[in-house]
Amino acid sequence: MRKLCLLAAFISPLACAQVVSVETNSLMRLPNTTSTLQLERLEVADYGTLLIPSNVTEVTVGELHLGRDARIAIVPSAQVLALKINRAELAEGSQITARGAPGTYLKAARSGRNLDLQIKVLNAPQLSVDARGGAGAPGFVGLDGANGQAPGCTWGQAGRGADGSNGSDGQPGAPGALVRLQVPRDYPAEQIKVEIAGGEGGTAGLGGKPGAGGKAKGCFVYKADGGKSGRPGVDGQPGPAGVAGSVTIQRL
Repeated sequence: MRKLCLLAAFISPLACAQVVSVETNSLMRLPNTTSTLQLERLEVADYGTLLIPSNVTEVTVGELHLGRDARIAIVPSAQVLALKINRAELAEGSQITARGAPGTYLKAARSGRNLDLQIKVLNAPQLSVDARGGAGAPGFVGLDGANGQAPGCTWGQAGRGADGSNGSDGQPGAPGALVRLQVPRDYPAEQIKVEIAGGEGGTAGLGGKPGAGGKAKGCFVYKADGGKSGRPGVDGQPGPAGVAGSVTIQRL
């Protein structure tokens, strides 16, 4: 076993760590070289954040201490994360987040990560879990219309401005996560806060601006009238919100 730990130490300094500490106002990422991690003690100081990578599917912690406004942030993934804690001390404002990622013009929004959270002994003013879905990607903005051609003095008609193209609709928000909690029988239900709402729909793409008509031009013999401007593009529609996840609470 010692040889295995020494080998793992070359791969990742945290692979066989028994105690992991995150300092105040700092961020630490657990290693992604293995899908299962076991820690004797995990401490995240005030305003610190511990990041759990997407490929990690199980984390077992003997003692967990989260400081004020400290975070355990779980990267989105299609795989369920099992977080098993023997004893937890959580300060005010601390939180476990498994939120989905917002959509972009190139990627769809991601759902909150499904989470199985087990805490055998819990001392906390509130157990807060945020597993909402990511917001949908915004719609594309319509292209602006081209301007009309100006008239010449040998012809009297200016070009009409082109119409702006329509904006596209926003994309749907991603679903919230499926959260399963196992907490002590005597921990008050009113101190459990779990957010599993679907992500907001993406904002609508604005319609393109109309092209201006060719400008009027005064010539030696006559004045050429300006052309009409085009029509603005129509704005798209906001995307629909994502479907809410679910919460199951079991008492130990």
